[in-house]
Amino acid sequence: MKIAIVCYPTFGGSGVVATELGIALAERGHEIHFITYKQPVRLELLSRNIHFHEVSVPDYALFHYQPYELALSSKLVDMVKLHKIDLMHVHYAIPHAYAGYMAKKMLAEENIFIPMVTTLHGTDITLVGNHPFYKPAVTFSINNSDVVTSVSASLKEDTLRLFDIRKDIHVVPNFIDIEKYNNPYTDCQRDLMATKDERIITHISNIRAVKRVPDVIEIFDRIQKEIPSKLLIVGEGPEKEACERLCASKGIQNKVLFLGNSSEVDKILCFSDLFLLPSEKESFGLAALEAMASSVPVISSNTGGLPEVNQHGVSGFLSEVGNVDEMAQNALLILKDDTSLSTFKRQAREAAIKFDTKNIVPLYEAVYEKASNKVT
Repeated sequence: MKIAIVCYPTFGGSGVVATELGIALAERGHEIHFITYKQPVRLELLSRNIHFHEVSVPDYALFHYQPYELALSSKLVDMVKLHKIDLMHVHYAIPHAYAGYMAKKMLAEENIFIPMVTTLHGTDITLVGNHPFYKPAVTFSINNSDVVTSVSASLKEDTLRLFDIRKDIHVVPNFIDIEKYNNPYTDCQRDLMATKDERIITHISNIRAVKRVPDVIEIFDRIQKEIPSKLLIVGEGPEKEACERLCASKGIQNKVLFLGNSSEVDKILCFSDLFLLPSEKESFGLAALEAMASSVPVISSNTGGLPEVNQHGVSGFLSEVGNVDEMAQNALLILKDDTSLSTFKRQAREAAIKFDTKNIVPLYEAVYEKASNKVT
């Protein structure tokens, strides 16, 4: 099957999942065409089955904001016709589902009928999409998709609660290639991050308010008072400077490393002992799953899709949002001795296996078949 994948090409979870999906589909023999404004960050190389088509938006002085969705829909039309694409899979409702619908209508004028699958990822529904400015367009785009999927049961429930949806929503969870998380590194490389007697605690996010990174620091502060440890914060975002000031005010700035956006997340997770994700809201919790696949137990909030990923008492622990005292206590339970830590590491890895690529990608293939049958 020839599949067009439309996504944001950035470090965000939706772009990562869309890119990994395209790579996995290509390995299964499908021809994949990524269509977006720059090459996705996880798309390291193109191949016979993987192609990238850049969406360029002309810079006209007339436009205060350049109309990306118009350029995208036109590009979709051109690529569908040129490459005889069989199906569009758009990730993130805004503006991709809307642009995809417009492309479908333009193609139908030429008697080309192509199915569109829309995958909902999170803030496209719960935050941006629910804004009064966008809600009518998002509702319309979802209802006019041939098949709709969401990355968690929690997000499906949110979508049905917030929007007037007349479509079935199929839950297809996020996934990881478990084989990519096998440890290829040597112990001596761990010394670059911490001393031998220190535990390594990690947090990865875009450091927005919803991620509650100050809670990460509060939890770590309690941990480091009991156990020698270092905190690694990976990512960039608007809350970063405030978090750096918080570390300084607590006198722990020499124990906290802000690493920015890193291309070595696999190495960082490989040597991590614990992952903290105390978010206000998570539609799925891909960062938690990647940690678990790296044999890193997770301390998280119990919000959104996180209880569907992080198994309480098995791969880590869940707590109410903002309960940093309980999160710190649970962290200490995991980190208190090597035996406990080893047990939780093994269990975290085992819990991640059910989200392996080979288990989830066939679910998308079944969705594609269902969508294709609707337009034949």
